[in-house]
Amino acid sequence: MSEVFCQIGTPTPGGIVCVVDHASNAVPADIDLRIPAHLLNEHIALDIGTEAIAELLAERHAIPAHIAAVSRLVCDLNREEPAPGLVPPESDGHPILGNVGADRDARLNRFHRPYHTALAEWLAASEPGLILSLHSFTPRLATSEAARPWEVGVLYNHDERAARIAIPMLEAEGLNVGDNLPYSGRDLNYTMNRHAEGQGRPYLGIELRQDLAETPEDYARWAALLAKIAQRVASALR
Repeated sequence: MSEVFCQIGTPTPGGIVCVVDHASNAVPADIDLRIPAHLLNEHIALDIGTEAIAELLAERHAIPAHIAAVSRLVCDLNREEPAPGLVPPESDGHPILGNVGADRDARLNRFHRPYHTALAEWLAASEPGLILSLHSFTPRLATSEAARPWEVGVLYNHDERAARIAIPMLEAEGLNVGDNLPYSGRDLNYTMNRHAEGQGRPYLGIELRQDLAETPEDYARWAALLAKIAQRVASALR
């Protein structure tokens, strides 16, 4: 049992797997972030809804999942090791005082490196045909007045293969789809850069708007839709 990640289901060669970097708001007992408790339930601490959706993908749709088990405020697993935001001193206008002066190497060795080592081994053992990278985003940042109207975003860096197939499919479902929005995968894409693009593996980077992923009914709807889209994308890529 790891404090950094959990894995649900057994990948099969050429199949689909799901990776969720920001699934959890867990903070180890020996780390004090020095923030109000309510912030652990907000978007700065986790990608709301993604853990439940990933669990349903694994349990109902045969898409195994590698799921982070520690808050992004403790260590952001989707950042390069030198990135300032890997141990964030603030997030969306909120100071994270417990991270100021924190031992970055200790956080890397305890959380970041074990997470990515395990993910690399998991993927190498199965060589999936498609990786579904699952995130969610807040409808509005506290530090910005800009609206984020997209219901789902598709992110990518250099490898657009899956994105170009998935975007029209999602639009055909009646969704407002962000093409490399609400932010660009060319800026924030570390996990997929390392484990997908860096290894030649196709991936589909998905961002769900958090106010549409709040209830068990929402989770079930997204899991079913994402499973359908991912399966169609994987078939098209073969």
